[in-house]
Amino acid sequence: MNLLHRWLCSSSRWKQAVEQYVIPWTLEGLDLGSEVVEIGPGYGAATAVLQNRVEQLTCVEIDTRLADRLRRRSLNHKVKVLCEDATAMSLPNASFDGAICFTMLHHIASISLQNRLLTEVHRILKPNGIFAGTDSIDSRFFGLIHLFDTCVLVDPETFSDRLSAAGFQDVQVDVNPYAFRFRARKPSLD
Repeated sequence: MNLLHRWLCSSSRWKQAVEQYVIPWTLEGLDLGSEVVEIGPGYGAATAVLQNRVEQLTCVEIDTRLADRLRRRSLNHKVKVLCEDATAMSLPNASFDGAICFTMLHHIASISLQNRLLTEVHRILKPNGIFAGTDSIDSRFFGLIHLFDTCVLVDPETFSDRLSAAGFQDVQVDVNPYAFRFRARKPSLD
C-alpha cells in the first residue's frame, strides 16, 4: 500500500467507519458461528470488533509487519494471527464455521489469484459455513488512494458467478454507492 493508503487504513476515522458502517452492513442478519477466519485484516480495524463477537478468530495476513502489529495489539487469547498467503493457507480442510474479508480483495494481484482465494476459503469452511465480506467500487477517491498500489477491482456484477464457480451456493451480492457486500454458503453434505 502507498503512504496515503496506509495512513487512511490505520486512522481512527477508518476504524470508526468499519465499526459503524462496514461491519454492521456486511454482517447484517448473519450468524458466522463460533470459529471464524478473517482474511487480510490489515491494520485490524475489523478484528478489534470481531474478537468480541466470536469464540475463536483466526486472522490470515500476508504482510509480515501488519501481522506482527496485529499480534502485539491482540492480547486476546481468542485471536490467532497467521502470517501467510490466503491463496494457499496452511489451515486444515473444513475447520471454520465462517470466513470474512473486508475491503481487501482488490489488493490481490490478479483475478486468477482472487479466484484461488475463493477456492481456499471454500476448502477451509465446514459444510454449511458462511463466507461474507465487502469490497470497494471504483471512484476518484478510490483511485487516488490506490496510486502505485496493487489494485485489481472486483466487479460486483460478475462476483456471484465467481463465488458459484468456487463451489458456493446461496450467493448474494448487494451494492451501495461506495461498496458491495457478498454472502455465500458452502453446501451441506446431505
